[in-house]
Amino acid sequence: MAIHLEANYSKKLGLPGYSSHQCSVPIKTEVTDPNQVPAESSRLYDMLQSCVDREIQKTGFVPQGNDRGNGGTGAFANNNNGAWSCSPKQRDLILDIVDRNQLDKTEVEKLAQERFDKGGEATQQTGSLRAHRRIDREA
Repeated sequence: MAIHLEANYSKKLGLPGYSSHQCSVPIKTEVTDPNQVPAESSRLYDMLQSCVDREIQKTGFVPQGNDRGNGGTGAFANNNNGAWSCSPKQRDLILDIVDRNQLDKTEVEKLAQERFDKGGEATQQTGSLRAHRRIDREA
C-alpha cells in the first residue's frame, strides 16, 4: 500500500518601495512503508527549504519609487535613496513635531542616531514598527 506525502515550503521577503516577492515549492511523493514517513518528511523539508532559499535570492524587478508619498523631500531625506523606512503618516508626524516645537533638525537627527543606533540618516531608517513604538512611548 502506498502512502502519499505532500510537502510545501514557502518564503516571502519584503523589498524596498513596499514591494515583496515570494517563492513556494510544493512536492508530492509516496512511500510504501509507514516507518519511512518521518525520514522522508525530513528529507523533503530540507530539500524544499534549500531550493526556495536558493531561488528567493533572485529578486528580479524592484520598483525604484512608490506612489505612497514617502519619497525624499524634507530635512531628513538625505540618505542613499531619499526614502523613509516608516509610513508616510509617521514621517509626517515626526516632521510636524519637529516643526511645531521649532526643534533643530540636526539635533533631532543626532538623537535618532543615538537612540536607534542606525548610523546615518537614522530618522528615515527607523522603520515603521520602531517608529510606532517610539511614538507610543513618548506620547
